[in-house]
Amino acid sequence: MKRIGVVLSGCGVRDGSEIHEAVLALLAIDRSGAKAVCLAPDIDCDEVNHLTMQETGAKRKVLVESARIARGEVSDVKNAKASDLDAVVFPGGFGAAKNLCNFGQKGADGMVQPDVLRLVREMSAAKKPICAICIAPSVVALALGKELSPRLTIGNDPGTAGAISATGSKHVDCPADEIVVDRENLIVSTPAYMLAGSISEAARGIEKAVQATLELIK
Repeated sequence: MKRIGVVLSGCGVRDGSEIHEAVLALLAIDRSGAKAVCLAPDIDCDEVNHLTMQETGAKRKVLVESARIARGEVSDVKNAKASDLDAVVFPGGFGAAKNLCNFGQKGADGMVQPDVLRLVREMSAAKKPICAICIAPSVVALALGKELSPRLTIGNDPGTAGAISATGSKHVDCPADEIVVDRENLIVSTPAYMLAGSISEAARGIEKAVQATLELIK
């Protein structure tokens, strides 16, 4: 059975993983007959009240919050090895751009969380597929942009697309329910809620992205 890492960044669109995107990715993996292996960094994040969408000033643990989505079955990403996985998927949500990296604050000058960076580079070096959803292509762009110039999409927002391009990556405009596949670098991306107006629209792109990722597994 293929093992697909799913790297979560918390629980909630404003301070962690976008829950719809994470669940849709997990569902698509399960329906494919593969096994999802949930991972997250054991770090702090700034809590956001999702009723007011304002920061509370409190801190939460990314790994603990991710366990809400994973139903408790989540491991520290620092212990994940490319040799144990066949592919890896990054759901979106602001946590991807704030907790897995700091693209949300620093754009193309940002850095990837060290444990996440190691895993992305290990997967790339091992020629194993990487799938990034919504804003999560920013993680891949910061990790691999200068070396590989991967083709990625976050949809069509000019400012964010420009920041992705400034990492050395090549941004490709794409509708919410479609995908961009970089076959040379084995990277798949889809805009999801960067553009999607409904969960069903996001689902169409995510399902295609997960399927394309599985098809790239050698």
